[in-house]
Amino acid sequence: MLTINPLIHQLKTLIQHARNQAYRAVDTIQVQTYWQIGQHIVEFEQQGENRAQYGSKLIEQLAEQLTAEFGKGFDVTNLRKMRLFYQAFPIRDALRPELSWTHYRRLLRVEDERARQWYMNEAAEQNWSTRALERQIGTLYYERLLISQNKQAVTDEASQQLAQQVKKPQPKGFVRDPMMLEFLGIEGIEKLLESDLEQALMDKLQGFLLELGKGFAFVARQQRVSTESKDFYIDLVFYNYLLKCFVLFELKTGELGHQDIGQMDMYVRMYDDLKRGQDDNPTVGIILCTNKDESIVRYSVLKDSEQLFASRYRLILPSEEELRQELEREKQQIVQLKQEQTKGEK
Repeated sequence: MLTINPLIHQLKTLIQHARNQAYRAVDTIQVQTYWQIGQHIVEFEQQGENRAQYGSKLIEQLAEQLTAEFGKGFDVTNLRKMRLFYQAFPIRDALRPELSWTHYRRLLRVEDERARQWYMNEAAEQNWSTRALERQIGTLYYERLLISQNKQAVTDEASQQLAQQVKKPQPKGFVRDPMMLEFLGIEGIEKLLESDLEQALMDKLQGFLLELGKGFAFVARQQRVSTESKDFYIDLVFYNYLLKCFVLFELKTGELGHQDIGQMDMYVRMYDDLKRGQDDNPTVGIILCTNKDESIVRYSVLKDSEQLFASRYRLILPSEEELRQELEREKQQIVQLKQEQTKGEK
């Protein structure tokens, strides 16, 4: 008996695709229109003395007349955002059509121009929802990545290197420190078992992938690697298609110890030997821990390693100010370390 189910499925897919395209087109037109409104306001304000009579009342007058003509959406607050939108993104062709006006309104609150541009491009390329963009900005994703990307120098050069990481991806450019795992909903670390942390990450895998960044795909948990006499189990295994390598994670509910570093070093070497394909780059190992002593990092194989990393994780999201202070302290430590190295070379 002939069934129309396949036809129904095809038509539903076609209609949904058309609607999505229509929504995207509306978003694009809205963004372009608001940018142009901002442009006209700014250019009008910059006309000189013959426009001075309007003064600070310009936005209020525009809001009153545009709202009367076109309804809500053109109040004082939104018109000011449109003006700021043009000022923050003065090149219209550089706007990303994948993003909605809601995306751009959130981006306007990012003061640093380089960070704002980076968030815009990442949101477009990674298809971040506005909620995901809000979360990444709120956890200082860009700043954490910048700190982790270059432990030897915190300069504009490091920022430029970060911007170029897609062209020449390096493992250290993908490692965040600290990592924010607030999405797990775990309140404390005191009685948390490593197996519980692992299970929580699996239950919230999408959130973990968002925190890890671009290019990560889940491979396995508790993956067994065996020698002639012993079996070993790696907590979590991912593959990064941009780095073209496997990424191993070991989870620690305490402070990083030298034995943890030795264990991960062994796992990476074993994985390279037993699992790495001919076209794969060297395996990367990341130890997630609650805290780490920089002296242990400095005098272990972690120092200057391109394959081994240790990152702290936070289960409770600190305020943005607290996180900025923490990143600033780490930045100062890096600068101090560089100065000590320079003195030593002399």
